[in-house]
Amino acid sequence: MSGFDGFNTEFFQTSYSIEDQAQPYDYSGRPYSKPYGGYEYPQQAGFVPHDMMQQQQPYTGQIYQPTQGYTPASAQSFYGSNFEDEPPLLEELGINFDHIWQKTLTVLHPLKVADGTIMNETDLAGPMVFCLAFGATLLLAGKIQFGYVYGISAIGCLGMFCLLNLMSITGVSFGCVASVLGYCLLPMILLSSFAIVFSLQGMMGIILTAGIIGWCSFSASKIFISALAMEGQQLLVAYPCALLYGVFALISIF
Repeated sequence: MSGFDGFNTEFFQTSYSIEDQAQPYDYSGRPYSKPYGGYEYPQQAGFVPHDMMQQQQPYTGQIYQPTQGYTPASAQSFYGSNFEDEPPLLEELGINFDHIWQKTLTVLHPLKVADGTIMNETDLAGPMVFCLAFGATLLLAGKIQFGYVYGISAIGCLGMFCLLNLMSITGVSFGCVASVLGYCLLPMILLSSFAIVFSLQGMMGIILTAGIIGWCSFSASKIFISALAMEGQQLLVAYPCALLYGVFALISIF
């Protein structure tokens, strides 16, 4: 053990001293004129708010007891006074089953007077269902015509939209035209349902098809006249509607 202690003493002995340190130089190669710590560093200049210069007030509250300066907002302040005042979801989406039922009855009863305030609404829930039902009945008859149904519907709605805006004084929106033409497609679903069981290429089929086309066009023209206040122009509106529904009838027959 004595040999090991002597070895450690000899190992840590050195001749290095602080006085032998080289004098530091700056970037230009000249030695510093002041020793370390002899420089005066100015404080950073900046704007210090007046509130930070004042002495901080000591905390006078109690632990686990928040002060009354902050009042958390309740959930009702964000969502209204009461959740019961919020309208139903279907009403926010524009789906009114009462109006859908009234429009359906107006189409099924051609002699019933149409309510212009209800018919002037942009309701596309019923027309979408009727278009799907018409395509489904064609599918049951062995005709996959979904593309033709939606394509002809879009072109027909665009044509009727331009025509009614030229004929009426008040004007009409594209959604209203699509809604009325879609609801009046309901009798055409009956025709395509008959085509599942019976053939419509005979004389009875032609008579039935003509009656269905007249039914659809008369209902659509009646609704347009009542909604747009176009008195005395029902025949002028019924003719292009008959052309449109005649194309759907041809799809059902052939």
